[in-house]
Amino acid sequence: MRSLRWLSRSAAVDFPPPDEALTEPNGLLAAGGDLEPERLLAAYQRGIFPWYDEAQPILWWSPNPRAVLWPHALRVSRSLRRSMRNGGFEFRVDSAFDDVVAACAAPRSYADGTWITPDMAVAYGRLHHLGWAHSFETWHDGALVGGLYGVALGRVFFGESMFTRVTDASKVALVHGVEFLRAREFALIDCQVASAHTVSLGATNIGRPEFLRLLAQHCEPLGTPGRWP
Repeated sequence: MRSLRWLSRSAAVDFPPPDEALTEPNGLLAAGGDLEPERLLAAYQRGIFPWYDEAQPILWWSPNPRAVLWPHALRVSRSLRRSMRNGGFEFRVDSAFDDVVAACAAPRSYADGTWITPDMAVAYGRLHHLGWAHSFETWHDGALVGGLYGVALGRVFFGESMFTRVTDASKVALVHGVEFLRAREFALIDCQVASAHTVSLGATNIGRPEFLRLLAQHCEPLGTPGRWP
């Protein structure tokens, strides 16, 4: 079994190739480093993302297979369409990014903890202020009731986490978010690892080599960051 690469906190971005990731646990590639914007953006360009808890060092992952959602392949059930039509929801973009991250980090009934550490929240807030990270939000009667956040590079949106406070609110944010991205000619939405939630909306698995090929095609150049309307 190969040893895990330890990343320094130097200015150099020194990720190993994603194909060196472990098969068990699936996709674990490296540890250490930092969450500075340069390193985070370089990670996403390479198909790598951070995921760890407060008791661990920063862990970097590139799982195989990779769950993705093609914008044109979004599936919306009849019940969800009914919620979107009759639920009194309002969709917003980038109006409460920090609140969305905080809600995603809050304790949940089905989990003991959260992987969104305070350092992670600060790091993605920094990416948001630089124009790389964005939130899709569902509001109801002036209250934030669901949403998700992620990172946009080129024509790829890398989804990070979502939350809901009322039935279907996170799905409503995702559906409107996909429509928003599709209108801006985004080619791919990264879902990282498949879940029943994302699969129900049309996510599918592809191999890591195919995923990396798509990133090379659609993440270069990075493009111009900015706050979305």
